[in-house]
Amino acid sequence: MEVGVAEVDLNIEGVRSLKEKRKILKSIITRIQNKFNLSIAEIDYQDKWQRSLIGLAGISNDKKYINKVLEKAVTLIESDGNMIIIDYHIYFL
Repeated sequence: MEVGVAEVDLNIEGVRSLKEKRKILKSIITRIQNKFNLSIAEIDYQDKWQRSLIGLAGISNDKKYINKVLEKAVTLIESDGNMIIIDYHIYFL
């Protein structure tokens, strides 16, 4: 059993309130959950308007597969026009 975890540090462009930030994050979180069946949540910077750290987690019996899924999820976040990835890390437990 392999557990893959990704931490993605984001800068969210053009938001002026926490309400706007939550709307953007909720959209990307829902898309990732539906498309990749990963667990995902904001894990830091909840009180910052233009910053977020999200965590993604998935489990599989194949390390290569879960790494590929996490990479695709990060690519989906990158393709969203509302945010810029500052940094991300993928690791296994």
